[in-house]
Order: sequence, then structure tokens, then C-alpha cells
Amino acid sequence: MSTPRLLIAYDGSPNAHSAMQTVAGLFPGATAVLLYARQPMEGFAAHLEGHPALEQLQGLDAAALDVSERIASDGAQVARDLGLVAEPHVSSTMATAAEAIVEAAEELDVDLIVLGSRGRRGLRATLLGSTSASVLHHATRPTLVIPSDAVALARRTSRAAGSPAASDGRVPSEVRVASDAG
Repeated sequence: MSTPRLLIAYDGSPNAHSAMQTVAGLFPGATAVLLYARQPMEGFAAHLEGHPALEQLQGLDAAALDVSERIASDGAQVARDLGLVAEPHVSSTMATAAEAIVEAAEELDVDLIVLGSRGRRGLRATLLGSTSASVLHHATRPTLVIPSDAVALARRTSRAAGSPAASDGRVPSEVRVASDAG
């Protein structure tokens, strides 16, 4: 089997770093695109046409783009240090992070989407949304969602304590590999 081309959603968080470490161990030497998805401020500034604040907002957006590029580049360097062949990629779109990830996976023709999970549940997931759940739902590419170390530890601890939600034998959705077949 040839080495897969991976799209790793990367935001610089410990969750994203943990997912990258895991996937580097699973696919040593794989080619990876480190994607940082951002929403440019220009969409929010449309109603400011002619307003003096527009210029300030454009300056902030340029600075935010620089930070986004640095995060993606730093992530690509970490991936290289872990043995992956990596390149940074910044998506600047008004789409949600999940939509940007799915779109980039198609555009870049990757074999596998990889992202970390923060483990949001219940009301928090409902209010804040779950990027990983949305990607799993909409992706046409195989997708691997890796729980953060903290989430994995909490789940193991709750299983050991006999939590009914954790002891039902089901695999949490965040650790399933999904494809367009399911």
C-alpha cells in the first residue's frame, strides 16, 4: 500500500498536537497537509463600507492572516519533526471550520482527514457545535477523529468507575473511522 496523503486539521491547540502525534505513529513518513481554517474579517466588514473603522479592521485581518500562516507553518514543522512530509495550508473562507476542512480535503485530493476532538458533549456541544462531528457527517473522504489525551483519560477513568454511558461497549464516535460508505 502506498503512503497516504493526509489532511490534518491544525489550530495549534494541544488537542491538534496530540492528534498529529498519534497519526504520525500510525502513518510514519506519510505526506500531510497541515490545514489552519480561518474566517477572514472582510465578510464581517461588508456593512462598514466608507466607515473609518474599515481600514483598522483590514489591518487586523492582515495581522490575523499572518498569525494563521505562522500557526500552519509551525504545525508543519512539528509534523516534519515527527517524521511526516508536511506542508502548511491556510484556508481563508467564510465557511465554518468543518466546511473548510471538508472543502480542502476535496480540493487537495487527500486520502484521509485527521482531526482532534475536544470531547464536547451535551449542552456544550449543542451550543458550541462540534467540528469533528460535522466533518464526520459531511466528509466524502475517510476521516479519523482522535480524542485529546485529556478526553481519552477521562473516558478511561469513567469506564473504570463503571459509568453506564461508558460501559455499554460502544466505541465513542470520536474514535471511529468514517468514510462515505457509512
